[in-house]
Amino acid sequence: MNFFDVLQLMGGIILSVGNIPQIVKILKTKSVGDFHLSTYCLFLFGMGLMEVYGIYLVIHHAGMAFLLTNSLSLVIDVIMLTLLMVYRTQK
Repeated sequence: MNFFDVLQLMGGIILSVGNIPQIVKILKTKSVGDFHLSTYCLFLFGMGLMEVYGIYLVIHHAGMAFLLTNSLSLVIDVIMLTLLMVYRTQK
């Protein structure tokens, strides 16, 4: 693992866990009125495209750090989108 892989891992993890405080707040308040569902749908779509790119990089023996952090972001975005849909329908 080289220096740039470490930077990718650190940056990717920071960006990935950035949504966790928001998820915790949604779970506590059960309120998602201030969130736009379309924004998180677009985030999820973009992350899905980047996931395909990350898989491509790994197949060509590069980008494992990118794939790992992107996969983490994808999982967190799916959780966020799920919470948005669940709590929107409970109104």
